[in-house]
Amino acid sequence: MSIYYRSIFETLFTTTLNNALVIIPTYNEIENISDIIDAVLALETPLNVLVVDDNSPDGTAGVVNQKMGDHPNRVFLIERKGKHGLGTAYIAGFNWGLANGYEYLFEMDADFSHNPYDLLKLYEACSKGDCHLAIGSRYVTGVNVVNWPMSRVLMSFFASKYVRFITGMPIRDTTAGFKCFHRKVLETIDLSKIKFVGYAFQIEMKFKTWKHGFKIKEIPIIFTDRTRGTSKMSSGIFKEAVLGVIQLKVNSWFTRYPSGR
Repeated sequence: MSIYYRSIFETLFTTTLNNALVIIPTYNEIENISDIIDAVLALETPLNVLVVDDNSPDGTAGVVNQKMGDHPNRVFLIERKGKHGLGTAYIAGFNWGLANGYEYLFEMDADFSHNPYDLLKLYEACSKGDCHLAIGSRYVTGVNVVNWPMSRVLMSFFASKYVRFITGMPIRDTTAGFKCFHRKVLETIDLSKIKFVGYAFQIEMKFKTWKHGFKIKEIPIIFTDRTRGTSKMSSGIFKEAVLGVIQLKVNSWFTRYPSGR
């Protein structure tokens, strides 16, 4: 390959590498973090990884640092001094990704409940212009959840119905945490005014994306509950989501949402 064509290839490849960023928030995910990073990096479409770690005492950040040495310019780490919540972790990741020029920014759990191969489905939906936000949806084609007890499946399913009823959003999986945003969405939403830090954060981001007029598409996935590590769900997080939806709707009556499209 000539120097000229090699230069073009390297430029295109580098541009692709800086095109999409998978943001993974972590707290005590040492059992999963190495494998999930490897799985994302092995995909045929090159996606970079940013881990936002909330001072995990189990050494999660140390594993990520090793991965950064193995994969320079593919794996990145934000270490935060304290446990500040899911929402602020993603906002830190969004701000970092926007500042570094990424076009598509993903939310993904570290525990393999989200299949890394499904990242490609979300990427395709956004990159081909079909939507500005692609959601990996558990409920768009029925109930696609594996290894959850029936009580939790019912709670999650009817929570999504409750959110749809209160907010009016035409989204079946309103609490989903597996998503791909086009950067235009994140530039339009004032991230400094995102209120919620737990799972209500997922609802708030979808609600504001919808209110700003962006196109949203649900992509069917199969959600598989973690087999390693400990779930971070708590009654306080669930309460925030239930009460937060009402507050979100009431606040929207007094808020302008300029079209981002």
